[in-house]
Amino acid sequence: MICENSPTRSSDVPVYLKLAVVTMIWGGTFVAGRLLADSLSPLFAASLRFLLASVALLLFLLMARVPLTRPSPRQCLQLAILGFFGIYFYNLCFFYGLHYINASRASLIVALNPAVIGLASWLLFRERLSRAKVIGIAICIAGASVVIVSRNPQLLADNADAWIGDLLIFGCVLGWGVYSLFSRELNHSLGPVQTVTWSILLGTLMLWVTSAIRGELSVTALTNLGAQQWLSLLYLGVLGSALAYIAYYDGIRKIGPTRSGVFIALNPLTAVILGALLLDEQLTLAMYLGGGLILLGIFLCNKPLASVSKKGISYRRRTN
Repeated sequence: MICENSPTRSSDVPVYLKLAVVTMIWGGTFVAGRLLADSLSPLFAASLRFLLASVALLLFLLMARVPLTRPSPRQCLQLAILGFFGIYFYNLCFFYGLHYINASRASLIVALNPAVIGLASWLLFRERLSRAKVIGIAICIAGASVVIVSRNPQLLADNADAWIGDLLIFGCVLGWGVYSLFSRELNHSLGPVQTVTWSILLGTLMLWVTSAIRGELSVTALTNLGAQQWLSLLYLGVLGSALAYIAYYDGIRKIGPTRSGVFIALNPLTAVILGALLLDEQLTLAMYLGGGLILLGIFLCNKPLASVSKKGISYRRRTN
C-alpha cells in the first residue's frame, strides 16, 4: 500500500505548482466545452478533442525521441479500463451534460472529485485519511461551492431537464475517480507519459468507432466551425488533455491520488480569476472567502504530518 502521510518535502513544491497549473487549465475546459456544445454533437466533439490530444502526445514522444512502449497483455487490459472510464465515459458525460446545464453548475458538481477520490482510496486501498485530510477536503468543497454560487446565484435554479445534466456530470466525477485511482501500478511500471498516451489512444479509438457507428462524423460540421470553436478544440485537446493529463498523472505518482485530487477545487477559482482579468467581472467578498477556503483546504490535505510519520517509523521498527 502506498502511504501518503510522509512529511511534505521541499521536492514536493514543484509538484504542487504543477498540479495547481493543471487544475487551472481544467477550469477553462468547461467554458471551452460550452462553446462547442451548440456547434458539434457531444460524441463528435469528444472524438475531435482526443484526436488532437493523441496527435499532440505522439508528436511529443517523437520530438523527445521516446519510443512508445509495448505494454503486456495485462497492462493492455488496465490501459483499456483507464481509456474507457477516463476518456470515453468521462467525455461522453462531459459533453452531453453541458447540453443540459451551464458550465458553472457543472463545475460545482465536479468539485466533489476530491471527496470521491479520498473516500474511494480509503475504501479500496485502505489509504489512511487523517483528520486534517478529511477536514481539508470538506473545506475545499465548501470553498468551491461559495465561489461558484457567488459567481452565478441562479445556477441552482432547476429547469425541466437539469437533473439529466447533473447526473451526467456526476458520471464525470465517477469516471475521473477510476482514472485517478487505478493508474497507480501503471504509473510506476510504464510511467505517466506512456500511461497517459496509451489510455488516450485507446479512449480515442473507442470514441471514433462509436461516432462512426452512430453516423456522427460530419465534414460539414467541421467546415462550419468558426475560429472560436477551433481554438476551443485546440485548448481542450492539447492543453486540457495531452499536457494536463501527463502532469496530473505525474502528481499522482509522486504524492498519491488524494493529495493530487484535492487541487481540482482550484477549477472554479480559476474561472473567477480569469473572468476578472479578461472580462472585467467584479470580485465579491464571497469569492475572496471561497478562494481562501480552497487554499486552506489544499494546505490541510498536504501539510507536513511529522508526528504521524515518526510514529509510523517507530511502529515499523518495532514490528521489524
